Amino acid sequence: MHLRRLREAQGLTLEELADRSGMSFRGLVYIEHGRRNPSLATLLNLARGLRISPSSLLSIFDDSQNTEPKQ
Repeated sequence: MHLRRLREAQGLTLEELADRSGMSFRGLVYIEHGRRNPSLATLLNLARGLRISPSSLLSIFDDSQNTEPKQ
């Protein structure tokens, strides 16, 4: 879902992101629907296609990994 939100926020179609990232349309569909886990190389290609930093692409995990209560 995170990838889809980032893509849609930029007004990109799956076809456009596939072209910009050098990936297949079907591969992107699988990633967006959680049927495939992207490799590091794929994440870097996606970040390049979205024109964002790789850390921005992975930022969704920053808060979800912190399970300790804040004091």
